[in-house]
Amino acid sequence: MRWSQALIPTLKEVPADAEAISHKLMMRAGLIRKLAAGTYTYLPLGQRILNKVINIVREEIDKAGAQEILMPAIHPAEIWEKTGRLGLFGDIMYKLTDQTGKLCVLGPTHEEIVTDLVANEIHSYRQLPVTLYQIQTKFRDELRPRFGVIRSKEFIMMDAYSFDTSIKGLDKSYQAMYDAYCRIFERCGIKYSIVEAESGLMGGDVSHEFMSPSEMGEDLFVTCSKCGYGANMTMAQVSMDNKTIPPIKLKEIEEVKTPDKSSIEAVSKFLNIEPAQLVKTLICVADGKPIAVLLRGDHELNITKLSKLMGTNNITMAEESVIQSVTGGPMGFSGPVGLKGIDIIADNSVIQMKNFVTGANKKDTHLMNVNIDRDFSFARSADIRFVATGDICPKCGSDLKVSHGIEIGHIFKLGTRYTEALSATFLDEKGNRLPIIMGCYGIGVNRIIASFLENSYDDNGIIWSKTIAPYEVLISSIKPSDERIARISNMLYTQLSAKGVEVLWDDRDISAGIKFKDADLVGIPIRITVGNKAIESQSVEIKLRNKPEQKLTPVADAVQDVLDILAPLSF
Repeated sequence: MRWSQALIPTLKEVPADAEAISHKLMMRAGLIRKLAAGTYTYLPLGQRILNKVINIVREEIDKAGAQEILMPAIHPAEIWEKTGRLGLFGDIMYKLTDQTGKLCVLGPTHEEIVTDLVANEIHSYRQLPVTLYQIQTKFRDELRPRFGVIRSKEFIMMDAYSFDTSIKGLDKSYQAMYDAYCRIFERCGIKYSIVEAESGLMGGDVSHEFMSPSEMGEDLFVTCSKCGYGANMTMAQVSMDNKTIPPIKLKEIEEVKTPDKSSIEAVSKFLNIEPAQLVKTLICVADGKPIAVLLRGDHELNITKLSKLMGTNNITMAEESVIQSVTGGPMGFSGPVGLKGIDIIADNSVIQMKNFVTGANKKDTHLMNVNIDRDFSFARSADIRFVATGDICPKCGSDLKVSHGIEIGHIFKLGTRYTEALSATFLDEKGNRLPIIMGCYGIGVNRIIASFLENSYDDNGIIWSKTIAPYEVLISSIKPSDERIARISNMLYTQLSAKGVEVLWDDRDISAGIKFKDADLVGIPIRITVGNKAIESQSVEIKLRNKPEQKLTPVADAVQDVLDILAPLSF
């Protein structure tokens, strides 16, 4: 392709609404253009990259034994009602009414649709196992679409679904997809970590997220560099510190006035103590019943962990009227001392504390030197908080690292949640009718591109890997109006193309400086500069995008040199 004939509208300035590095680079390099909030057009370079990612995904998922299908994007709402997810998805799901008055939705995912298909087509254990997948556009009405294609309203996903007769079979299907995901991200050149995850709206007992590190990532995950443990913040376990605590003399409990000081920050500053010396008492409502939750002042409640402990998904923070009724005091001054008729749940970190500060269940009042057993008791203790900096790995005791990341893939062991709801069953060898056991697996295709860019750039622009670069080689003709330069450039372009190399020829009649800036911005792995040296010494300059130096090569050797470079090229 000649640059002069291509639509590659590079930008000098960063668009005002672009925050993430990937968003800035995709806009400036002419890969995408915004139509409206959360919706983007892929321009020719962007589409080439997208196609390469899709091809890698397709090849590896096929290799894992899955079969490709294509399901509708418009779904009848009643199939979502059968699984209860029509209400669970809420406003994020696009809903529309067709001309007959029938309620439909634009698919944010396809568990219901594929399960309905399998329910109608698979009836015997002889037809199982089977894994089906598609590469399809999904729709989610994000209230705040951000960071370009990282969080958009319309996106491309590879979603696969496995169907098995047993848990053992599901384990095998799950592992096959797990391994395929690793191959996909490695081939694309993505940095990633695999972490234990919460299943959320998808359901199921086991899931893993594939997280790509990025400071702009909206997700937090935890990793241990020593043993490989990884989990997202919702699932990350907090290990008890087994260090011996020296005996501490218990001080007399003391009531202190803290006028207008209701926050942890304000109280700790007023009393000249660290937040870790406070215990905050959160009044929650679990299935309509108030409970008191105790956390160290510098820790945050993990509702997911608390929900699992309590065996319910119906936990909310109590309103001020409930807090007043339960504690006898206003919001911001709750404490465990004197609470009656309410279960107290303590985080594990609290039970090791001595002489701590709590609310006094009175306005503008706190208690100092509070101690467990002497001053109050609790119903039970558990790990109910988020991991924090300084926590240790629950597997090996090493330090944990908390990172921001982008979720690029998620796999789930769903079990029978959908197959039971949609009557997807099979007859086993003994003639028993049983629900099919299911797994599901999703990859954000657009996010692969964005995640790559978040970790592969310099001050001048993108640094593509060979596998997903829009072109492998860029020929930059300096003074293309010179017949001799044009002839050498055309010869290299023709010979490389004949060898199967993807070449972009910058034949524009503009300054060399602009060409080199655009070359670095677009980030094609190899640049061949054809200029005065091509005329004077029959040589061209070959430069790798990720290296500062360039090599002077005879024109006669240039094609072979490029082929030699491309063969092992991995960046």
